[in-house]
Amino acid sequence: MYNIDIMKSFFLDLWGNKTRRYIYLSALAITLLIGAGAAGLRYILAGLPSIDNLEEYTPSLSTKVYDKDEQLIAEFTVERRALIPLDKIPKNLQSAVIATEDDKFYTHWGISINGMVRAVLSDLRHAKAKQGASTITQQLAKNLFLSPEKKIVRKLRELILSLQIERRFSKSEILQLYLNQIYFGEGSYGVQEAAKRYFNKRIDELNLQDCALLAAMLKAPTQFSPFTFPAKAKQRRNVVLMRMYEEKYITKEEMEAAAKTPVPREKIPIVQTKAPYFVEYVRRQLEPKYGVNTLWKGGLKVYTTLDLNAQTAAETVMEQALLKIDNEVAAAKGQKVEVSSQTDCAPSTDECDPDDPDCVVESVDCGPLVEPSSGAVHIQGAFLAMDVKTGGIRIMVGGRDYKETQFNRATQALRQPGSTFKPFVWLAALMHGFTPATLVDDTPMTFYFDGRDWRKFDDNSGTFALDLATQTFTGNKDFKIWVPNNYDYRSLGRITLRRGLELSRNLVSIYLIDKLGPTVVASIANKAGIQRRLSPVLSLGLGTSAVTMLEMVNAYATMANGGIRVQPYAIERVVDNKGKVLEENVTTESEQFSPQYAFLMMNMMRGVVEQGTATRARDVGRPLAGKTGTSQDHRDLWFIGTTPDLTAAGWVGYDDFSTIQSKDWTGGGTVVPWWTDIMKEVLKTAPVRDFQVPEGITFVQIDPRTGKLALPSTRKKFQEAFIKGTEPRSFSEMDD
Repeated sequence: MYNIDIMKSFFLDLWGNKTRRYIYLSALAITLLIGAGAAGLRYILAGLPSIDNLEEYTPSLSTKVYDKDEQLIAEFTVERRALIPLDKIPKNLQSAVIATEDDKFYTHWGISINGMVRAVLSDLRHAKAKQGASTITQQLAKNLFLSPEKKIVRKLRELILSLQIERRFSKSEILQLYLNQIYFGEGSYGVQEAAKRYFNKRIDELNLQDCALLAAMLKAPTQFSPFTFPAKAKQRRNVVLMRMYEEKYITKEEMEAAAKTPVPREKIPIVQTKAPYFVEYVRRQLEPKYGVNTLWKGGLKVYTTLDLNAQTAAETVMEQALLKIDNEVAAAKGQKVEVSSQTDCAPSTDECDPDDPDCVVESVDCGPLVEPSSGAVHIQGAFLAMDVKTGGIRIMVGGRDYKETQFNRATQALRQPGSTFKPFVWLAALMHGFTPATLVDDTPMTFYFDGRDWRKFDDNSGTFALDLATQTFTGNKDFKIWVPNNYDYRSLGRITLRRGLELSRNLVSIYLIDKLGPTVVASIANKAGIQRRLSPVLSLGLGTSAVTMLEMVNAYATMANGGIRVQPYAIERVVDNKGKVLEENVTTESEQFSPQYAFLMMNMMRGVVEQGTATRARDVGRPLAGKTGTSQDHRDLWFIGTTPDLTAAGWVGYDDFSTIQSKDWTGGGTVVPWWTDIMKEVLKTAPVRDFQVPEGITFVQIDPRTGKLALPSTRKKFQEAFIKGTEPRSFSEMDD
């Protein structure tokens, strides 16, 4: 009770004395203000980012992807930007920015007192943070570390950061960071990208008026864009020129001359991704290796194997060919079609059935091309070309429209190769005692399944006998038979190994794989470059095991390269934003077959082009080996061809594995024509080279009917290649 009375007396005495009351209230107010200020300062400092990493700071940079001739293909970018050192940035551009944005840049210590006073007075008048008046250092601090919202707290943090930056870095370092960081509009960050976007120039090519215009846009890139508001852009540019003159960076004559020039009006197109399937193929290799941030923001330079000019030609030719197929399918189905603006196609002479070289028809005027009605299923295609010696991928067309579907049919699709698989059967035959002149059977055969394996009926049984034999098992569910046939359902009897390949005889392929064993053939194909496991069945020789186009191209290139397999690759080297080489491809080689066997295969496959199922490819006009292919039920049409330097494959089919409309459409008749058109364009400037004949090869004249040595009187004699010691020793009988 006593203590309460004392306290009551004290406060009554204090309140009754005005002087004391004033002193104590003032002290209390000061204490509260100091406490509030300390709390506020603590709040500001707590949200202040560290500038410790600024010394190694690199702004978000675009990763650029180039073709083999260093033509730009694509960019991986979050912000379109390139990093340029200050000494590479024109003095006029530096001066224009300083004169306009911060004329006391070299004398202040990070903030402008006069500017701050003007900003505060303006903000008070508008009751909110509106006035900028930021120095270059403040703008840099805001852009790098702070949100763009205009709040008093953010402004205070900006001031503190600016002082820290000025204390830690030189003026040149600050200006370099600023010029590489600042946004110029049109998706361009930094002076290098702005120079390209507005003038299509390198940074060192900018003239005075260019520099002034870039500086003019910093205040409001959209408002002063020369593409959108040319008059305002020119007026603002001339203000910059005036400021440069007033600051004595340029003379009056220079100012007046630059002020008379027009501003650019035409937009420079932003680089669009070219060869999108290839670029995505590259991205899938780089992103797991370097990470998302490095790839998309690290400013890498990726040099690839692609030939952009050849790629563009391949895309155009393939699309025209597949559009024509779509038109024919639509017309055959009676679908509503619209005439396109393309001109009539010219008449030409083509084989109606590439598997039958005697069947030739004159094609008629195909009329105007038409576009199928909406909702129609479009046929798809792919094309892939690879350097034989190095494995470098020169062309990759993974489909018709990357925007519609990103599925890459050149590398991801598993499709049946059809008869393009047959060269591996023939190569296995050569490696097991056959020669190009060996006679093989193109005769009917029937196989039955005995519960463990497929076995062939007696070789001596004719067609009639086979029919009788199989009738015994009619209706037996446990009994399975397989009667393979040629494309034309005919047999030619005994023919040479070469002729069997040239005419793509299915029965010859089955005959060979039955003799050699499916596992032997599968092993040969794997050694050549087919990566996946192949089913060791008799139908393997007809191309029933699904593979990718890239595997097939690699395997054909192995044969074209004298039996030496190289690893396909797309990336030559990767360089970081400081010029350090991060990776560089080294071609890996491994000898899989002797050069003699490889040459014999190329020599026989040249016959496919010269007098077999791919005669249209002769129009390429240089030594060429290849093989056509049509899978079962006409789901896939192929042609793979190779010169000594370049192996290329073309494919046509439906993504849903539908049967292609016409049975007359085959790899030879459908794919070879546009494959040929692409290769004529791609190889038009390439030197003409022939397949090199290795040591141990001899050439002799043979009778193509018997495979024996030709007599002087032999008609249609043929010069065949043999490994020395395997050539025929006996002569053919005299012609009747």
